[in-house]
Amino acid sequence: MANFALKVIRLGFSVLQAVSPRLAGRAAFLLFCRTPSQRPKGGKAKAAHAAGAARLAGAERFVLKLSSGAKAHAYRLNGGALGKRKRYLVTHGWGSSVVYMADLVSTLAATGAEVVALDFPGHGRARGRFLHMGLAVEAIAAAGERFGAFDAAIGHSFGGAALMVSAAALLPDAAPVTGERLVLIGAPSDMAWLFTDFGRLIGLGAAAQAALENEVHHVTGRRLEEFDAGNTAGTISSSVLVVHAEDDKEVSSAHARRYGAAGKRVRLFWANGFGHRRIVGAAPVLGAVAAFLEEEAHKELECIKKDAEIIPIFELPARRAAL
Repeated sequence: MANFALKVIRLGFSVLQAVSPRLAGRAAFLLFCRTPSQRPKGGKAKAAHAAGAARLAGAERFVLKLSSGAKAHAYRLNGGALGKRKRYLVTHGWGSSVVYMADLVSTLAATGAEVVALDFPGHGRARGRFLHMGLAVEAIAAAGERFGAFDAAIGHSFGGAALMVSAAALLPDAAPVTGERLVLIGAPSDMAWLFTDFGRLIGLGAAAQAALENEVHHVTGRRLEEFDAGNTAGTISSSVLVVHAEDDKEVSSAHARRYGAAGKRVRLFWANGFGHRRIVGAAPVLGAVAAFLEEEAHKELECIKKDAEIIPIFELPARRAAL
């Protein structure tokens, strides 16, 4: 926030919380959920947006209507083809959109898999200016309902956290994301620190801060401290790849280490030097993600081979003699 705007906001909350901490908390939650402008700022952002949009120009597009009245947007590549193929889901971070993840989406599509990439409400082609975790998880569920079960899901930042919340079924009214594999890129392991930092930024007192955090429970049915994906990463059945950079200035690498300590099904891949945003399109990361997803295909092939090896020869149907 610009200094002048922040001063005005702090003054406004100072007055409001003196009158009613509850109303101040509610207003703070609405401000917290307000998404950034979708217009790219600066030459690099504009160039990246244009390049990503060009790469996705041939994708199918879908509008997903959520029960809350909000809408998400989905791109699909390799859809509708005959034959068995993998289906992957891709989710973006806060203030981003699918077009900034076009390198990852294209890499996945090049494997022949069907790839569905979501723009959450308030982002990209979904439009609007409002998003919270409950809406993100609802959008993930809507994608599963529209396109079918996913073999794997890959999410960056907030999108990765939303995938973990979904996979852990923390919101029981939304069908959890399926899949043998999850990839979390630069993803936070919990949400509480964001609310603490935000409350401090806008000058909330203890009562208004408590009211802000209580809005999470009011909207999602879960208390803020329950959105701790680091605690649930080891309890889900999916194998998890956590990709993070130790130089990430937006989401501390401590979150990745929490994930890594969650259980044997979670592995870490350090992509140092790529920060929080460049990491999603970095060549080493794309290679690591593709290899992780390909592992499952190799395992399935090995299972088929083993099954074939144990079939006795006398049980195989005899070939008919040529007529």
